[in-house]
Parts: sequence; structure tokens; C-alpha cells
Amino acid sequence: MRGVIAAAGALLGAAALPACTNAPPRSVAAIHEAAFVLDVHADIAMPDTASIYLGADGRSQVAPDKLAAGGVDAVVLSLAVPPGPRTEEADAAAHAEAMAKVAEVNRRVAASGAALTLARSADNLVAAHEAGTTAIILGFQNARALEGSLDRIDDFYASGVRMFAFNHIAHNEFSDSSRPLFDSEKGAFEPTEEHGGLSDLGRAAVARINDLGALIDVSQSSRAATLEMIALSRTPVIASHSNAKAMSDATRNLSDEEIDRIGETGGVIGVAAFSAYLVDYSDPELKAAILERRRGVGLPDRYAYPYELYWELDDTAVRRTFLTGMSDTIGSSSVGRMVDHIDYIVERIGIDHVAIASDFNHGGGVSGFEDANQAPAITAELVARGYSEADIGKIWGGNFLRVLRAAEAGRAR
Repeated sequence: MRGVIAAAGALLGAAALPACTNAPPRSVAAIHEAAFVLDVHADIAMPDTASIYLGADGRSQVAPDKLAAGGVDAVVLSLAVPPGPRTEEADAAAHAEAMAKVAEVNRRVAASGAALTLARSADNLVAAHEAGTTAIILGFQNARALEGSLDRIDDFYASGVRMFAFNHIAHNEFSDSSRPLFDSEKGAFEPTEEHGGLSDLGRAAVARINDLGALIDVSQSSRAATLEMIALSRTPVIASHSNAKAMSDATRNLSDEEIDRIGETGGVIGVAAFSAYLVDYSDPELKAAILERRRGVGLPDRYAYPYELYWELDDTAVRRTFLTGMSDTIGSSSVGRMVDHIDYIVERIGIDHVAIASDFNHGGGVSGFEDANQAPAITAELVARGYSEADIGKIWGGNFLRVLRAAEAGRAR
């Protein structure tokens, strides 16, 4: 499983790091092969996942054979749930949806024989790598699924979750989101903040997650909530799939202040392979084209994020046309642009604080990295920019292992 397929090696050719010893330079394929390659955020492709979110072949972008072909040793699969009404019934449905995803992962692991394993610790991840087994680690996204109960955190931890993100779109009982929800009945967005960061319940959740020895994920949370989580957490946090706002002014990307605080406290940022988080929105023509697309289907003018509120489009055909049209408007991003964001973060806070997130099965749009089997293209670009083999090992998986071990070490005894 660990071998990067011959086709990938041939594709990468003889690109290598400059020799700094008497040893011969190593090829990109060899560097990729030696690294512990971990994708810190992808979504779970359920049987009913719309084909627009899947690979060109209609399958999961992180299907086991694609992970193996790309030399990807491990992937964090997110139990993400969408926004919804703030009622007991809706929260119960969100919890059921998250648990259905847990069951689906367990089913696939059981059906794989020895090909897949559900990892519950950093040691499990390393052991799976050494055994040539692909590891899955569970993440969690959107505290709606906690049904207002701290005990639900323990339940998800027992199911294998080791990384907890409080927000997706919309504020919830625990935390403010970076993406307030549009209330179609009122014809207006939620206030920018509801709690001014975290609620009392959210603060208690930070402590509970620390006590369990799991990671706190700040992606999608508001700036105030992110900074508060960093301040409260006893261990470093992760932003599992967030890029640099200074380079791409998407609402849910990280400001320089957030990036700096994550670095100062030992955390890690997973740069996401999603064109909408990578594009430069300072271009006035692009912004105008995005607004025109949104107006064309009756979505609000407020510029927050190009795809914001597409789920409000009831007509499936209209929704699909909007998504594909907006993708055309934004255009494909590139591996180079993704590594530009890595460069930016490394220059601000150092090599120990960056990782790689595919955001597959929900993101996409990066030419050359459209399925897990193309992961070596990231390594090739890093090599071309002069990153050392040790640096690449940190970016691909070493930094995540470090913060996961730090979280485990902070577990309440």
C-alpha cells in the first residue's frame, strides 16, 4: 500500500532536492514515499452524496484505492452536519446524521479486511503506517450534533472522534460561526456575533475536549471564537481546513492575527485544496462576476463567500447550474496557488505550524490535485520551492502527529 504507484513516480520524473551532503539527491517519489502522508480534512462520501462533490469517476475522492495510489497513509474524515433549525428535533436529526457517518466508516473498515483501520491515537497512526495499513481518524464538525449536551462529546470521543470543530455555517449554542446564516423568512443574515465568541457551554466544551485528550479544531469559527478557543485550550489547536485571509478574503479563512496566535501557541493550520479558499478576491472584475452569478439565482448580494446559501436553492437543476457556473467563474486553482498559502503561513509562523487538507468530497477545484492519488503533486511543488525532506515530512504529517500527541498528553488523569 505504501508504495507510490509507478505511474506517479514516472509523472514526477527526476525532480529532487539539491544535494547538501555526499549522498545522491532523492527523487520526489522517494521523498513522498518516506513521509508520513496525512490529509487533515476530508468529508465522508455517503451513499447519497451528490455526484458534484465526488471525483470525475463518480467515486469518493479519498476512496481507499486512491489513497493507496497517492501514498496517503491516513486521512481525517469529518462527521460534518449542515446548518438547520435550532430546535430539539433538528438537533436530534443532526446527531443521527453524524452517527450514521460513524456507522458508515465502521462498516467500510470492517469490510476492508486489513486495508483500513480506525485510529484512535497518534501511536495507532504510526503503527498503521508501519504496517502498511491506511488509517482513518474521525473528526467532528458542527456542535448542533451535540444536542446541547457536553456528554455527547464523550459519546463521540468513545466512537473514535479525536478532533472537534464547533462550527460550520451558522451560529449555534456553543460558538459563533465565521459564516452567519441567512434567514430566508426574514430576508436577512444572522447578526455577525451571537455570543461574542463562545457561549458558557462552548467554554465548558473546550475544557471537556482538553480533558479527553482530543484536539480542538477552530476552522469555520468566528475570529472571536477562534481567539477565545486558543486562549482557553490547555493544548495547541488545529485549524483543519483554513487558508490565509490576506491572500484569499473568503469569510472563513484565517486573519493574520488568528494565524499568529495559532503559531504562538504551537498549533497547526491545514491549508485546504479548495479553489474558493485560494482565489484572490481583490480583483474587482471577479467580485462583480461572482455577484452577478448570485443575483442570477436570487441569492443575497452581500459578499461573504461565492457559494454562500446555495443550499437555499430548492430546484436541484438550478442548484447544480449555479454550482458549476460559480466554479467556472472562479476558475480552477492550482497546486502552486495552494503552496503559495503554505509559503505565506510558513513565513509568518514557521514550518512547524502548517499541514495539508484536501477538503475532498466537498471542496475541490485545484487542478493537478483532484483526487487522493494525485497527492505526490503537492510534494513535487514543495520540492521545487526548496523545502527540505524534513520540512516536507512535517507538513505532510509530522506537525499533525505533534499536536495530537500534545492533546493526548494534556488528558485529565
